Amino acid sequence: MLQSLGLDELAHAIYRFALDRPGCRLDDLPPGVGAPEAAVRQSVNRLMELSLLRQMSGTLVPTRPPLALRTMLERQQTELLRRQQEFVHIKAAVDQLSEEYEDAQSRGTRAGWERLESQAAIHARMERLAGRTTGECVSLLPAAANGAEALNARRPIDQHMMDRGVLVWNVYPESIYNDRAGLAYARWIAHNGGKVGTAPSLPLWLVVYDRTTALLPADPADPDAGAVQVSGAGYITGLIALFERLCESMTPLDAPGSCDDDQPTPLEKEMLRLMGQGLTDEAVCKKLGLGLRTARRTIADIMERLGARSRFEAGAKAVERGWLRPCACGGDQPVRAAKDTKTGPLPPTITEGLGVGVPV
Repeated sequence: MLQSLGLDELAHAIYRFALDRPGCRLDDLPPGVGAPEAAVRQSVNRLMELSLLRQMSGTLVPTRPPLALRTMLERQQTELLRRQQEFVHIKAAVDQLSEEYEDAQSRGTRAGWERLESQAAIHARMERLAGRTTGECVSLLPAAANGAEALNARRPIDQHMMDRGVLVWNVYPESIYNDRAGLAYARWIAHNGGKVGTAPSLPLWLVVYDRTTALLPADPADPDAGAVQVSGAGYITGLIALFERLCESMTPLDAPGSCDDDQPTPLEKEMLRLMGQGLTDEAVCKKLGLGLRTARRTIADIMERLGARSRFEAGAKAVERGWLRPCACGGDQPVRAAKDTKTGPLPPTITEGLGVGVPV
């Protein structure tokens, strides 16, 4: 406790020695307290600085602590008051700068939408919108949005929202399980009260704040194209509908897998759907956030389970088993009717995109 005054055990022992032996001299202290002379002199000097000891006619006289320390306490109290006043001024300055920042942002915002050209502008807008959010923040976060730099930038924003009771609801691609840093971040969100799930694939990154304002990429195919902030019922209703549609196929993070080994996982079904559209392996990997080797291994496993020797045959057997819908206009395969000048348009089938004749 005496350390707060800068007094160690030796100084305390010297003070008690002087109290018990009125009229003692400096030379009496080293043998009296059992300490070297240099250390004793240093401690005596500290006691005299605090006015707990004073010399009178060669003797050491202890003084009453409240009287001796009153000056120091008053000095400390004055310093505390000064620092408190300084804090008040700093807070007022921060509040003023915050108001100026918000005014400037408001003047630059156009009704309905606004283009954000740089990553710095996007991050600043995320901070601003998150700070105003009171209910929920829902996000679609494909693989490209989960790099180390992006995670580090989002962490304080998400932490601030969750500390205020805002529901943070993130949907990641299933490939997040192959990303150690991204998976750790998703689990951190879930552990701190957020809602986290995975979907087979995500078309773009999207963040919606309180279902009133959203951020999304200006061009999903070009990360350097910046972002767009949109508001208004017409925009937001459509974006929320997209989010809720994707949530229909969402699986809670770390949920147990299905016990039916014969049925494809959501990721495998999405892979079949993309293959049915005629996408190359590289394009499938980009949409699903998978590595090329992982994707090809998954495709090979699907074909083995189907007993197919080609992608064409895999498509046909997937339809037979009910893994995919056979009608092109139903959703799994887009309409791509090839025209023949002699026979007329060919009916599209789910196997059209898979029938490239190239075995895995």
